Amino acid sequence: MQVYWEHTKIGQRLVLSNENQNEMIGGVRKTKNGFDAFAKTFSMTPERARKGIITMDEAKEFVESFKPWELYPETSSLKPDKLVRDLE
Repeated sequence: MQVYWEHTKIGQRLVLSNENQNEMIGGVRKTKNGFDAFAKTFSMTPERARKGIITMDEAKEFVESFKPWELYPETSSLKPDKLVRDLE
């Protein structure tokens, strides 16, 4: 299993990947007011989303702080790859 950031048209998304599937577990998008960020959750958790973050790096740190990959079994030891991948 891997966790990595991937470029999109308007930002980046955080992906949990295994041999069978890729799951988007977070994302950051550029807006006219900065960056909007969210981390996936299985319940209504509004504090996992924030608008108007100043930089892409700050927005990604916000998403990673929730460790959304830990929503899935056997992923607690994973950490996001530092290299951002191109959209597949």
